[in-house]
Amino acid sequence: MTDFSRWVTPLQRRSEEPTEAGGRVEYEDFPCTVDVTGPLLHTLFQERWQEVELGHVVQGSVLELSFTEPPKIFVLYDGYLTVVTEAWHLHLCVEPHVGGPHDRTPEPLRHQRLIKRAALYRRFNANNRPVSWGIQFWNGSDERMMTLFLPNPYIGEGEELLPEGKPQLEKLGLYETLRQIYVLGEQPIPYSENPLKRPYLAVCRSGRCNPSRNWQPTFDALQEAVDAVGLDIAVQTAGCLEVCKLGPVVFYSGDRTWHTRVTPEVAKQVVQQHVAQGQSLPDHRYPRTNHA
Repeated sequence: MTDFSRWVTPLQRRSEEPTEAGGRVEYEDFPCTVDVTGPLLHTLFQERWQEVELGHVVQGSVLELSFTEPPKIFVLYDGYLTVVTEAWHLHLCVEPHVGGPHDRTPEPLRHQRLIKRAALYRRFNANNRPVSWGIQFWNGSDERMMTLFLPNPYIGEGEELLPEGKPQLEKLGLYETLRQIYVLGEQPIPYSENPLKRPYLAVCRSGRCNPSRNWQPTFDALQEAVDAVGLDIAVQTAGCLEVCKLGPVVFYSGDRTWHTRVTPEVAKQVVQQHVAQGQSLPDHRYPRTNHA
């Protein structure tokens, strides 16, 4: 794992593309490594969620989703950032998707799914006036992925167009701040470490296999052990962790390890021996070969 840097090295890559209506879209690229996209997405989805929307834009169709409250789940697992709200959820590949404990994802597919390009954009109309601001991602096949829509000074709180000549220019503050940090590199990333990479322990609560349905005692034992040792590690639940029929299953993101048949007593060993001391639990680690 490389050291986290709070300063983004600017790509100094700017491009434009014309629109069918006679306008243009201006793109300013920024690095798309997880140590850049992680802090960016944490800011937008965890701290500034009231101000952003997201979706997809193609000719003939636009999808826009908004947050009504902070996400219930915001977690990185096997390359995918998962964000869950009461009404919808999303997955975005910000690191190579290896394919679970057996590394089943072929290399070409890992490359295709991963964010390959990221850019802040401004859309201009035919009169050369900027009319929308946002962030665009592309995958390894140069296909447009998710679009993030940033606050628009010409649109009111009820999505109505504001009167001509009365824009709320303060709404551009988020765009300008992100540009200073991620495009120009003139301000530091506002975190001392990548918030997406904070280690966590996850307990599978999937109903696909009977053993995992009894996850609560394992979860409680993990939390008690983490508190007792004094570790700064989140304990949370997860959907299917891809080791069906061997539950309860526990995943540790710090070194990408799965443990199976984790009873409350084994849960304490996972924390005290594996997480705190780096000692393997060969009888419960899955698969038996090293995937750290």
